[in-house]
Amino acid sequence: MKVLSPTVGPIVGATEPTRTRIWIRADFDTRRDQPHRAFGVIRHRQWGASAWSKPTIFKVNPNFDMTGVVVIRRLAPRTRYDYQTGFFWSALEPEEIDLQAASSDWSDAAEGTFRTASDRDNESRSLIVGSCRYLLRVFGASLFDNRGDKTFRSVLQQVEDGRRVDQVIMMGDQIYADDLTTIAPDTTVAEFFKRYQAAFGQKHVRRLMANIPTYMILDDHEIEDNWPHKARADDWRVLYPASLHAYQTYQASHSPLFKVSGDRIVGTPRQWWYTYTDGCCDFFVMDSRTERWLWPELGRKWEIISRQQMTRVKRWLNDGSGRAKIVVTSVPFFPDSTNFDKNDKWAGFPDQRAELLTYIEDKQIRKVVFFSGDVHSSFSVALKSPRGLKVHSVVSSAFYWPYPHPSERHFNLKGSIDAGTAGRFKVVAYTKVCPEDNFTRVTVRTSGLVVEVFERKGSRLAEKTYTW
Repeated sequence: MKVLSPTVGPIVGATEPTRTRIWIRADFDTRRDQPHRAFGVIRHRQWGASAWSKPTIFKVNPNFDMTGVVVIRRLAPRTRYDYQTGFFWSALEPEEIDLQAASSDWSDAAEGTFRTASDRDNESRSLIVGSCRYLLRVFGASLFDNRGDKTFRSVLQQVEDGRRVDQVIMMGDQIYADDLTTIAPDTTVAEFFKRYQAAFGQKHVRRLMANIPTYMILDDHEIEDNWPHKARADDWRVLYPASLHAYQTYQASHSPLFKVSGDRIVGTPRQWWYTYTDGCCDFFVMDSRTERWLWPELGRKWEIISRQQMTRVKRWLNDGSGRAKIVVTSVPFFPDSTNFDKNDKWAGFPDQRAELLTYIEDKQIRKVVFFSGDVHSSFSVALKSPRGLKVHSVVSSAFYWPYPHPSERHFNLKGSIDAGTAGRFKVVAYTKVCPEDNFTRVTVRTSGLVVEVFERKGSRLAEKTYTW
């Protein structure tokens, strides 16, 4: 049996102390006008061991662009593993296939490593965070620019130099399906699939995601610019379901969103936000894009998240875990932008922002950090509440943007923010604004966090230490 290399992937997805999810894309092989049946396969071993595990066969689905997710179980916490994965074609049923036979050939399989999550509440985590990688379609053709891939090469260089990376968090605009809304925007599932194949198939990002657990959430350009501000009736019927089908296929499927049954994921998502824990950090990855309500004439104020998501994030914030509470939201929670599109951020939804800040102040919830992207500049800042509580914000964007970036004057880095009944939170401790292509490394410890910004080719642009 010949194991073939995935056409896209592998991606190491949600990783817990005792299990991880691996995503791949196989290939289509049509025979008699029907897709020839394909299966994914994977085997693993603890790093340094010689014997591989028994191979696990899993489904790849033509309805989801020949992609599949497998769950590797019964792992040890904080432990490094090697794996090999790929796909093969077969008319047999999975239980009839013997992949341990001497004739099995793994020479073309993809290879990677991963480290399982930490089950220790006091263990620090080193995170690479960022957003917005514009993949220029050249002259409207099926050719894509690879300059943005150099950002991920710089992350890989840090790993090779011995700097630990526990997770990569991609906070939206992993694709630009609308090509600045002017050049042949994607509208069909097939077009969205092709866009993801190009974005996730480039050399350095592919190698990074094959070796470091990667978590994702969408923003507007996975659908169209400033969604749903300009949405028409036809967009809700055609564009929206097509874009979200592709998003589920390439981004959500390997996240903690899906429940696990044995070595496979099950269920159909009812929302896109999710939570997970690793070491000293709890994460709430918000959907601050698809649950927006922008029609106050129908009796409700503008909302950036649903009431259900608001209830869940409050409960999560106040669960008493003692770990750092990291809220990932694709658009900045604060500070506010000074330019025309500030209403697309949390600033455009002041009631819900005040509701969250009031809750944090009333419950005196410490160690709260908001991660966000979207604005094509990177920096960090804190808010100080009337009672002295601090809330932190790390903004990281763009991985790659070939046009001018916003400078410091585009952000309100002084003054205060209305927190409703909790009073006003003062903006303090902001860093320089980095208006270059970049990524951010955040080291979270029990004592605080260190924020470092690196430009696309690897030079450090800024560093700031915050204490809780």
